[in-house]
Amino acid sequence: MDANTPWRIRDFHPDDLDAAVRLWDNPAASSEEPAFGLSDLIAAVRSHEPAVVAVVGEELVGTAVAIYRLHSHGSVSQSGWRGSGYVRWEHPTNRGFLRALDGLRARAADIGERDEEARCDEFLHQLEPAWDRIDHADAGGAGA
Repeated sequence: MDANTPWRIRDFHPDDLDAAVRLWDNPAASSEEPAFGLSDLIAAVRSHEPAVVAVVGEELVGTAVAIYRLHSHGSVSQSGWRGSGYVRWEHPTNRGFLRALDGLRARAADIGERDEEARCDEFLHQLEPAWDRIDHADAGGAGA
């Protein structure tokens, strides 16, 4: 790939999936952790959620998906949450919702949306006051 070749964003096509999987399998592709897991990409594509790819020439170099997880909120509500009070990490059914909120916070920070970042951070800590002290890696993977 020539360093001067411009990259572009286009819609994800079904035949991009193999290249996306290869991208995930290549740890040298990026020094940063992916914002979402491969299973999230596959689930989003299969359910026809919006997805795009970044390409340089014809080489796929990145992916992005819009992931809507109402089921995470549903599981939180089924656990007894009614819009106020705690949503504790210790309950595995709450983790997807807490992760999604933390992901929104992180993406807001990435794009410089400081007010949105602060709102998400405040909400996250209202739901789980111990958030900063929790080992999120001890979660069994995305969506656990």
